[in-house]
Amino acid sequence: MVRTRFCEVFGVDYPIVQGGMQWVGRAELVAAVANAGGLGFITALTQPSPEDLVAEIARCRDMTDKPFGVNLTILPSINPPPYAEYRDAIIESGVPVVETAGFNPAEHLPAFAEGGVKVLHKCTSVRHAVKAQELGVDGISIDGFECAGHPGEDDVPGLVLVPAAAERINIPLIASGGFGDARGLVAALALGADGINMGTRFVATVEAPVHDNVKRRLVEATERDTELIFRQLRNTARVARNTVSTKVVSRLAAGGTFEDVRDLVAGTRGRKVLEVGDLELGIWTAGQVQGIIHDIPTVAELIDRIVTGARELINDRLAAAVR
Repeated sequence: MVRTRFCEVFGVDYPIVQGGMQWVGRAELVAAVANAGGLGFITALTQPSPEDLVAEIARCRDMTDKPFGVNLTILPSINPPPYAEYRDAIIESGVPVVETAGFNPAEHLPAFAEGGVKVLHKCTSVRHAVKAQELGVDGISIDGFECAGHPGEDDVPGLVLVPAAAERINIPLIASGGFGDARGLVAALALGADGINMGTRFVATVEAPVHDNVKRRLVEATERDTELIFRQLRNTARVARNTVSTKVVSRLAAGGTFEDVRDLVAGTRGRKVLEVGDLELGIWTAGQVQGIIHDIPTVAELIDRIVTGARELINDRLAAAVR
C-alpha cells in the first residue's frame, strides 16, 4: 500500500486524485475513483443549477459509500454563475471535500470551514500556493505547465514547480500535470509531493462519461498533439490539437482578438465533442500526458496498476540503485 499524509487528512486509501473536469466530472467516474480508493471530484459547474448539483451528489452516493468531493472553479464571467449557491449546495449535501480553482477562494473559506468541508485548492504557481496556505486551505494541488486546461502564465513544468512548492508548503501537496502512471506517482513523491492529481488519464478510462472516439484519440495521440490557445490574451489553455484549435492559434497569432475566435471556442461546441465523438466540432482539453496513455482500462484497474507499480518501483528498482 502507498499511503501519505494526504490520505490521512482527506480520508482516502491512496494519494491519487481525479480533479474536476468540465463535462467529465460526473457521478459515474467520481464513484469509480472513490470505490478504487482515490479521491474523485464532481464538477459543480457541469451541473446547470445548484439543485442539479445536489441531485448529482445524491446519484454519486447511490454508487459509493466512500468519500468524494466537488470541484468549484471560480472564473471571471460577464454573467457569473451563482457561486455562493453552489457552495451552499455542497455544504448542505454533506460533501467532505471541495476542490477550489481559478480565483482566490477566500470569500468561500469561512463557510466551508463552518460546514466541516476540507478545501484542496488548485493553483499554478508557488506564490499562489503560499497565499492559499496562509488563507487556511487544507491542501494544495499544484498544476505544472504540462497540464490540460489552464496552466497559468509562468510556464514552469512540474519537475521544477513541484519541489519549489514543496519547499514552501507544509500542508498536503498534490502534484498535477503530466501524471498518468506509477512512475509519475513515485516521481511526485520524490519531488516532495504527497500524491498526484490526474485529469486526462482518467478521461481514458471505461467509466469516463465521454464518447469512445475521445478516449481512443488520447491513446493514439502523442505528447506533441496539444495546442496552447489564448496565449496573447494571458489566459492560456492547453487543448487537444485539431483543426479548430490550430485555427484559434493562427487567428490570435495574426493579431486577432477574442471576438475573432469566440465562435470557435464556444463551450457548447466542446461539450458536443465529448458527447457525440466528432473530434473536429470544437476545442476540448487534453494534457501532454496523452503521450504515455496506451490503453483504456477501468478506473479500478488503473489505480491498482499505479499503486502496485509504485510499490514495485520503490522496493525493487530504486532500492537496487542504492545498494
